[in-house]
Amino acid sequence: MASEELEKPLAQRVIAVPETRQLDVLANLLLARGANVVRCPLVAIEDSPDTPAVVEWLRRLIASSPALIVFYTGEGIERLLGFAERAGIRAGFLEVLRTTRKLCRGPKPKRALRRLELEAELDAREPTTAGVIATLDTLDLDGQRIAVQLYGDKEIPELAQYLSGRGANVDWVAPYVYATESEDARVIELIEMLERGSIDAIAFTSQSQIERLVELARKRALEPALAAGMRKTFVAAVGPVVADALRAAGFTVDAMPGESYFMKPLVTTLEKELGGRRSAS
Repeated sequence: MASEELEKPLAQRVIAVPETRQLDVLANLLLARGANVVRCPLVAIEDSPDTPAVVEWLRRLIASSPALIVFYTGEGIERLLGFAERAGIRAGFLEVLRTTRKLCRGPKPKRALRRLELEAELDAREPTTAGVIATLDTLDLDGQRIAVQLYGDKEIPELAQYLSGRGANVDWVAPYVYATESEDARVIELIEMLERGSIDAIAFTSQSQIERLVELARKRALEPALAAGMRKTFVAAVGPVVADALRAAGFTVDAMPGESYFMKPLVTTLEKELGGRRSAS
């Protein structure tokens, strides 16, 4: 049995997984390939505390459908469905989704719609705000009402400026927030392990994970420790948006899937890159 484990592609590799909602999905993919997984949920996600604002947004959609709904995240769609269910307006919201043109920033909101047996009529040119804007460039927006589901609770100034310049009326909603004050001790422990060289690789799947890690390191005066640890560790990003965020934070990106920016290709990339490397353990 031990020899079988050693034959697995990531046998004895120690890989940190700072995933949030789908931590177990990524961790289990790595475990199946023999890795030792260090789990550190960097960012907890919660429903927006401003329930009335979210429900009022849903009611506005139901009362008068916008010309377009822009979905940034699959998490956002699922949270909106939860709010609609609790408010007793799920059927009305689903009808709006069926009859209104939808633009998805990336694959996750598309998958969330497909679980509802719906398809997005439009895809962002790339899974970024710039990609969303490039797709919007092809549409007549003057005087049109555009509903936008935010990425977490953060406003998107470049999109707001663009839509205003195109004469659109924007209706924003933030159905969830990041509870970043939780799990401080576990994040500090992760930074210490990175500094000691105890981690072979760390796999990032969202910008919010990087922001959280950097923010806590700054708050606890652990920036030198984090920088040193990241230099010792193989750093993987799920896609270009996350890779850009890592570079902006001053970290080197060692690997990223070539085309398909999902968890399985990320794991495949780690298999390929770490196959001949020595374990940190």
